[in-house]
Amino acid sequence: MTALLASGALQFAFEKSTIEGKITIGVLMLVSLTSWSVIISKARQLRKATKKTREFFAAFRAASDPLELARSGKTFDGAPVYELYAAGAEELDYLLTKNPITVGGNKVISQSSFDSVKVVLERTSGAEALSLEKGMIVLSTAVAGGPFIGLLGTVWGVMETFSGIARAASASLTAMAPGVAGALIATVIGLLVAIPAMFAYNFMVTTIRALTQGMDNFTSEIVTNFEHRYVDNRPLAEEIAEAIESRLTRISETVGSR
Repeated sequence: MTALLASGALQFAFEKSTIEGKITIGVLMLVSLTSWSVIISKARQLRKATKKTREFFAAFRAASDPLELARSGKTFDGAPVYELYAAGAEELDYLLTKNPITVGGNKVISQSSFDSVKVVLERTSGAEALSLEKGMIVLSTAVAGGPFIGLLGTVWGVMETFSGIARAASASLTAMAPGVAGALIATVIGLLVAIPAMFAYNFMVTTIRALTQGMDNFTSEIVTNFEHRYVDNRPLAEEIAEAIESRLTRISETVGSR
């Protein structure tokens, strides 16, 4: 019963609104459709990202080697941390192939080469954060702008109503009520646009913040894991001594061959 009364009131108010009010309502409906399309697509993206992130962390921490997951070919599409890991692992694997150092029979890379891996991780982290935030400006605009657009339509409608009353020289409630109702519907529609967008925005911002913080924490974790396993961390003196020894060995082999 209440829903029917509300529906009837909205219909009556819309019918009595001015052409300016109807244009305002049309703009608000366009904003509402845009914000709802963002809400639906973003909710799907964040739900998938959260699920795949949990799956990735479980698989990554079960592996004994930080490159094991990348070399196995298993993917976790939709998880920002996986994209971060995949980019870093690809760069590290490339350096291990093209510019390796052999230490104790194991292939590693130098600290200077590892800097490029850090750059790739930072760049990917920023790109994934932007991807998570993409479209949120639409919701924040709907939250902030919807009520003001509705208020503009209401003020304009009230102004038209009072102008008509002044011209007709009639100030009765019967004469004022339709015009005021027609003006107020713009504010109602503006609030109906802003309220769902506000709840969705707050929920999604919290989820995005958690995913972004997870990426930041994982960046530090993966850098540490890569560095412990695949980076030459010997003291400088030891590196120099080994280089000299290697050089002397090559010289002696050259002399001996002569």
